[in-house]
Amino acid sequence: MKSFTLGSLLLFALFASAQTPEDALRTAWFTQNGTARNVAIGGVMGSLGGEITANHVNPAGIGMYKTNELVLSPAFLLNNNKFNFRGSDTTSSLNRFNYGTSGFILSSANHDGTRKWTSSAFALSVMEVANYNNHIQFKGFNNFSSYSEQFLEELTRDRADTNAALSNYIFGSSLAFRTYLVDTLRGPGGTLAGYQSMVPISTGVNQMYDAVTRGGYHEIALGFAGNMDNKLYIGGSFTIPVISYARDLTYTETDATNNPNNHFAYSTFKEQFNSRGIGIGGKFGIIYKPKDFWRIGFAIHTPQFIGFKDELRASMTTNTEGFAGTVSETSDRLNSGDPGRRSYNLLTPWRAIVSGSYVFREIRDTRLQRAFISADLEYVNYRGARFYSTDGGDQALANYYHQVNDAVKASYKGNINFKLGGELKLHTIMFRLGGAYYGSPYADAAIKANRIVASGGIGYRDHGIFIDLGYAHAFNTDAQFPYRLNDKPNTFAEQSGSAGNLMLTFGIKL
Repeated sequence: MKSFTLGSLLLFALFASAQTPEDALRTAWFTQNGTARNVAIGGVMGSLGGEITANHVNPAGIGMYKTNELVLSPAFLLNNNKFNFRGSDTTSSLNRFNYGTSGFILSSANHDGTRKWTSSAFALSVMEVANYNNHIQFKGFNNFSSYSEQFLEELTRDRADTNAALSNYIFGSSLAFRTYLVDTLRGPGGTLAGYQSMVPISTGVNQMYDAVTRGGYHEIALGFAGNMDNKLYIGGSFTIPVISYARDLTYTETDATNNPNNHFAYSTFKEQFNSRGIGIGGKFGIIYKPKDFWRIGFAIHTPQFIGFKDELRASMTTNTEGFAGTVSETSDRLNSGDPGRRSYNLLTPWRAIVSGSYVFREIRDTRLQRAFISADLEYVNYRGARFYSTDGGDQALANYYHQVNDAVKASYKGNINFKLGGELKLHTIMFRLGGAYYGSPYADAAIKANRIVASGGIGYRDHGIFIDLGYAHAFNTDAQFPYRLNDKPNTFAEQSGSAGNLMLTFGIKL
């Protein structure tokens, strides 16, 4: 059994799908995207510069431009997942179109030689930072816990009477109570003594989690950088994160014994969740050339402040044989046909990048450069994500988000990502290789997680036109939680598998 203990996480009474640590991680733990060239060299753009992806990594790098440029980067993403849940293996896959850094750069050079600032550049670009299109499916036998226990915990914690159980938790616990997945315990004289789950946990249930996710984390960046005497480059970008995320979830538990005396046959919970967010942020950096061959870079990414609006619909069908039979209920019927809605703000973790590059034959005429090798070290403070209420006067909501943030701090830690890449140029043809390692964001050592990326590609440049083809293959190790409980360790599925990112970039020097 794979499990770990999470600190107490309060669920908001009217919205059973409350914020969890995974919501924060979704906007923080991702592999580097970019143009086909950047993908091929492992995402090393902290000190290299002269590439539009620098607008999203270290904006000082766009200060190396002396010409104008237009770039388009379509891509295709291939997801292949493997899960092991309590000893049972499952596979799933989903492929989707993607895109890398696209946009334009305008540069201005000082030709009279009277000023230290020899050139400057402005960039407007967009990039898909993370792609959420995936299919997550796992199943297995469990005689340790049931998803019904999260509803039982909520009703017991709130000391809910039967009227509250029927109507106050219409996206979760009320559906469980109305379909007899959770029922009352009666004391002397028929008084309410508490609640019980109808799931026979001791004899075990077969569990199945099936979720199709869609959407992406998109970033618009407006950057400006200056070049001082071709030695020092300083830049910054104003970023606008735009996020869309949707999940269609079906979760099923079935009695593993088929024993009618258990009074439980199966229960199926379905959820349609949609989230949209937009925000602001900033990225700042410098690149310095101590020698013609060397480049040293440093960049800091401020937390992105993102406002979210979520919608939720849910339904449940439970069959308690010999007790209540098959009963179904939906949140639509209990909420006049409307979805549940909530608004909140998220502050994403900050990150810092230190980088170094060695460029062979580094001279002012870049056409005569022959090769480079570059490396980035990136620190991300995953535990620094914070949720905030949009209603500053609601103390109950403030207390709720305080507990959610405590859960984030308990679940995650800061960690380092390492990237290495290089390019060999033979006149108009370039060959590229790269690799990257993304460390685990989880504080609990029981959760094994990392991402290892191997990449490569080729490119062509001549007469102001360039075409690049890049491919990155990510080997993923992660964890997926079907549900979370407060009074016992949480079971999870071990995720492995891979994701391939095939990208083509077309650019024109204007």
